[in-house]
Amino acid sequence: MQLKPASQSDIPAMWALRSNAVRISCATHYRADEISAWSATPAPASYAALIAAGGALLAMQGAGLAGYAMLDSAGAEVDAVFVDPAKGGQGIGGALLRGLEQLAAEKQLDRLHLYAALNAVPFYLHAGYIALRDEQYAHPSGILLNCLYMEKQLA
Repeated sequence: MQLKPASQSDIPAMWALRSNAVRISCATHYRADEISAWSATPAPASYAALIAAGGALLAMQGAGLAGYAMLDSAGAEVDAVFVDPAKGGQGIGGALLRGLEQLAAEKQLDRLHLYAALNAVPFYLHAGYIALRDEQYAHPSGILLNCLYMEKQLA
């Protein structure tokens, strides 16, 4: 597995992976109507800006996309970490998250926060993030998704 920066042309493949991950990996913690609305939305315009700012990493296995992660350095936020569900449990998500944390350190950020999908909470706890409060994420589709607000001190 190799990490590399994402480019604008990667957005369709990233979004397809994300939508599949939502349908499969999040189904254990969210209702079918939530999954349907969540997975059907188009890629947000913010992806292009985050990629342009150097805040997007791809995990490649051979020529195939195994996962990706997005950092909003202006907001000190882990925007996304998604792994192809068929490749889960191989350390891809952890490698991507460590890559984002390295990018954050290079930008002199000393803390990161995120809104964790309920199925991803154990992953972030294992990576040293602390759960601070329950939240509801106002998804662009109009639904509210239960999540957990988490933080990690980097330095």
